[in-house]
Amino acid sequence: ADISWKQLFTDKQLNKYIERGLENNLDIRIALRNIDAAAAYVKQGRAAYFPSVNLGPGYTFSSPSLNSINGKNLSERSNLGQFDITAGLSWEADIWGKIRSNERAANATYLQSIAAHQAVKSTLVAAIATTYYQLLALDRQKKVTEETIQNREQSVETINALKASGNVTEVAVKQTEAQLLNARGVIIDINNSIKLLENSFCILLGEDPHPVDRSNLEDQHIDTPLAAGVPAELLANRPDVMSAEYSLINAFELTNVARSNFYPSLRITASGGLQSIDLDKLFSVGSLFGTLAGSLTQPIFNARQIRTQYEVSKARQEQALISYRQSVLNAGREVSDALYTFQTADDKIKVKQQEYEAYVQAINYSEELLNYGLATYLEVLTARENMFNAQLSIINTEFGRLSAMVELYRAVGGGWR
Repeated sequence: ADISWKQLFTDKQLNKYIERGLENNLDIRIALRNIDAAAAYVKQGRAAYFPSVNLGPGYTFSSPSLNSINGKNLSERSNLGQFDITAGLSWEADIWGKIRSNERAANATYLQSIAAHQAVKSTLVAAIATTYYQLLALDRQKKVTEETIQNREQSVETINALKASGNVTEVAVKQTEAQLLNARGVIIDINNSIKLLENSFCILLGEDPHPVDRSNLEDQHIDTPLAAGVPAELLANRPDVMSAEYSLINAFELTNVARSNFYPSLRITASGGLQSIDLDKLFSVGSLFGTLAGSLTQPIFNARQIRTQYEVSKARQEQALISYRQSVLNAGREVSDALYTFQTADDKIKVKQQEYEAYVQAINYSEELLNYGLATYLEVLTARENMFNAQLSIINTEFGRLSAMVELYRAVGGGWR
């Protein structure tokens, strides 16, 4: 997990694609914008320690009713206008840690967005590598199938010659032609799969569909030793586990904020500035005014809003804890599955290679027995078909091993460094 993908993957072409994907992929760009948004909330949380200050000019016009309290002493209706420039200040003391908890919650959200970005990177690197290896496997299968088609075309010519000499029947000819047509159908499917997979690969890169340059399956080597380590070490770099942990921290701090709403709050407010009914006297000393007030407010009854917010926060905190436990369990399962799959694929390659060699010998023996009239041509056809399927199976197993290695790398949290 501590190894950079540049060190793990030895294919230079693959590394170029990963670099392009990390730069252009749309999910990566969305995750980066989420980080920017979370960083803005962190700055807002830090600014909550400071008082809020407002400043602005104003003009008030009033025409009091003669029948109102303000106008009963007036003999006639008068229009009053007042100019003012007022500054207001408000500050709440963080007695119960509400502001501190909000700041910690914002920090946890920010770190969670970073972990989410790392998770996207890790998943993207794994997806690009797996898709690239799958393309190499399809290229190899296509090459094997093309060689098989050439061999079967020669077999069709041979079997027609044998029929002309009376050594085989029309049944053998049709069976050989059917095998040739089957191989041609396989190549059509492989070409279609390659095209669709190239399109999917381009989407991962954040690009329009285009042909994908690539190397060969035979050139892929894993030089980095793969060791399991202890479970804590395996999961320490998992971005999704870190994200779930930060989500739990956020929920815990927001519960503290909801709890602090039960307690009284100390608020200090102040305002001051200039007021005058005459604009030319607005900036004189006589126009100055100021007020200062302090209040201690204890909520008593507010339609159960505070208790509801607290209970909801507690429930969300419990949800975050369950999600965290679930992410840890899931991460452990994925690591175990990937390790087992990688080891299984490693062992399976040896068995499949031996199976292929056995089919090659079976073809040689059946052809030799056919020459002496001790075997039927159907046995030769069956051995050839089995050998072809064994070749494709070996390629699939080699891809499965590479894919398991990539999945193991992702499962332990690699790929985002």
